[in-house]
Amino acid sequence: MTKSAQKLASLAFIGSCAFSISAAFAQTTPSTAPTEATDPVSIDFTLSAVSDYRFRGLSLSNKDPAFQPSITVTHESGFYASVWGSNIADNGGDKVEVDLTVGVSKEIGGFTAGALAVYYLYPGAGDTNYVELQASASHGVGPGTIGVLFAYAPKQANIGDVSNTYIAVNGSLPIPSTPLTLTGSFGIEDGAFGNDNKNDWSVGVTAEIKGFTVGASYVDTSRTGGNPLGSAAAVFSISKTF
Repeated sequence: MTKSAQKLASLAFIGSCAFSISAAFAQTTPSTAPTEATDPVSIDFTLSAVSDYRFRGLSLSNKDPAFQPSITVTHESGFYASVWGSNIADNGGDKVEVDLTVGVSKEIGGFTAGALAVYYLYPGAGDTNYVELQASASHGVGPGTIGVLFAYAPKQANIGDVSNTYIAVNGSLPIPSTPLTLTGSFGIEDGAFGNDNKNDWSVGVTAEIKGFTVGASYVDTSRTGGNPLGSAAAVFSISKTF
């Protein structure tokens, strides 16, 4: 088996394990339970595919398509944990990224506030793993939503002993009487990974069609030192949550 096939098999294994856990959990819920009863824990399994894996404007898949399964376990208190995976371009000998996340999301005074920690894991290249902390808040504005995100990766050997910050604003606006929602974002990143006040932005549209979420967006960056992986591109996506 080639290395590429082995990496794709690893992602398929993540997806199959997540699906098995989700199915097993569903089977533990008695079919005769009262309709008003709710379980304090929910499990969501999502399968996604994108034409280009863009992270903060930069292509991490060398502009190739990516398969991205994930599973999220959420408690009614707002605490959750998730595992997300994707194939990527070569990164120190590895071609798979796995994000391990723990966090909490709460409704506070009309705002949705969240805090989480992400461990970016590259199984075949451990010297590139790193941790990032994030905080976010969003609020409804008319029919739409506007939000802010702050991410901070403290100094770590695997990112050159340099801290990294990322600040972004984002928004969404449903189009009345259609399944379409307009989306947009703008972010500024500075610190590690060769970033020097890098900007990224995107505008796009998503639609809910027969249980699937499909999307198309225009993504671009500036101040990337001429990095071709940050050049403008149209990115298409499709996902389904079980």
